[in-house]
Parts: sequence; structure tokens; C-alpha cells
Amino acid sequence: MTDSDSAQKPGPDYSVPPVERALRLLRHIAAGNRCRNSSQTAKDIGINRTTLIRLLATLEAERMIEPLPEAGGYRLGTGLIALASEALNERGIIPTARPVLRELVKTLGLSAHLGVREGREIVYLARETPVSHLASTVREGTRLPAHATTIGRILLADLTPAALRALYAGKALEAYTEKTRTTLEELQSQLEADRARGMSWSVANFEPEIGSAAVAVHDHQGHAIAAINVTGHASAFAEGSPMVARIEPALKAAARDISEALGYRGWSADQM
Repeated sequence: MTDSDSAQKPGPDYSVPPVERALRLLRHIAAGNRCRNSSQTAKDIGINRTTLIRLLATLEAERMIEPLPEAGGYRLGTGLIALASEALNERGIIPTARPVLRELVKTLGLSAHLGVREGREIVYLARETPVSHLASTVREGTRLPAHATTIGRILLADLTPAALRALYAGKALEAYTEKTRTTLEELQSQLEADRARGMSWSVANFEPEIGSAAVAVHDHQGHAIAAINVTGHASAFAEGSPMVARIEPALKAAARDISEALGYRGWSADQM
């Protein structure tokens, strides 16, 4: 065998096909596909139907996915959320974010959260609340629709237009209030405004009488890996409220502190 033959000979393949198929299925579900039609799902991810059924049963038993009794199908489970939280803890985002969120609560008197996007949903990873009857009732692990929430919007704003279209191709955008964007064109326009402002803002867009604002958190490579928000009564976020002038700089400074602690140095002059 010549040297050139040796150079062209592929190395050993250590991949494990069953693991690859399971990961392919998890990514498919994470993108918001519920796998209600097993034949179509098997075709979409390139495995046979029997294998798909076995994978679904195994992943459910391991709490990597969980069934949706009312709507049917599956979503990512608490076991996988726990693994993701541990991974993020290892990267430092949750312990780094918690004291910053607490300081936001003290400064603004509003509830503060840290969340990540999984497909077309967001998952809350941390929550800090003020001593108030208006404190957030959102729990860690709660899932909400990305298109209708401030954390989801500011993370969707990081996607390219093509990636956004692919994510929502053939999917309905559910309305939660009359302000919720329900077409992809409307959502894209809203995300462009969010991107230009450097944050997303809501005055009862998702829940009546609840306002919210969110800013993305970046890692050392500049990726928007999470977002933080503050929530409270809609009146605090309404145009003309004296709170508006306090919320925006405080929230952006908090996101900057977390991002810089994770190694991000890509702030532009108008973000400082």
C-alpha cells in the first residue's frame, strides 16, 4: 500500500447508529414536531416505523420526552431539561445569572427570569421574584411559545430569515392576546424591530395586564444562548410610564454583565 493509499483510507467509524437515530429524533421533537403521525415522523427523520416506536418508548421511559395527553404526541421531557440545566450550570450561566437577576429584582421591583429556546418553545431555567402579590408565577422548567413571549422573540431575532421560515414552515402561530403576531410576516417585522432596539418589549402581548421586556445573553463566541427578562403589571411597561426609562438600561446592563462573565466581548458602542 502506498502512502497516498494510506492517506485516503478512512479511519475507523466509531459512530453508533442507534444513538444517532435517538439523537435525530430528539432534535426533531426539540424543533417543535410532536410526532403524532408515526409513519410521517419515521419518513421525516429517515428511520423505519418500528424503530421509531421503540425509540419513543425508550426515551419516554428515561424521561427524555413526555407525552401530551390532550393534544397528542410528545415534547422534550424533564429528564432532558435536567441534563440541559446541568450542562448550562457547568458552563456557568445559571450560577452567573442568579445574582444578576436578584439585583434586577431589587432595582426594579419586578420579577426576573432566565430562559433558553428549544425549537418553537422557550424553557425557563431560573426565576427571582420580589415580595409582592404581583410576583411571577412562572416556574423553572415552564415552557411557553417563543413567538408570543419576550424571551422567545429576542432569541428568534438572532435567527436568519431563512432559519426562521424553516422553523415555522407549515406551523400555525397561536394568538394569546389580540396583540400576538399570528403570521410569519408579522412576526418577522416584529423581530426586526426587536433586533434594532436590542431587546423585545411587551405590553400585554402574551397575557392580559402583564408586561415584559427581554435581552439576549451571549457566550464567548457571540451566540445568543439564552435571554433574561423582567415582568410585572402592564402599566409599568406602557408608553409614558416612568418605569420604561429604568427598565431598558437596567435590563441591558444585566444581560451585558452575564454575557461578559461568560467571555463575550462583542458589544457595539450603542449597546454599552
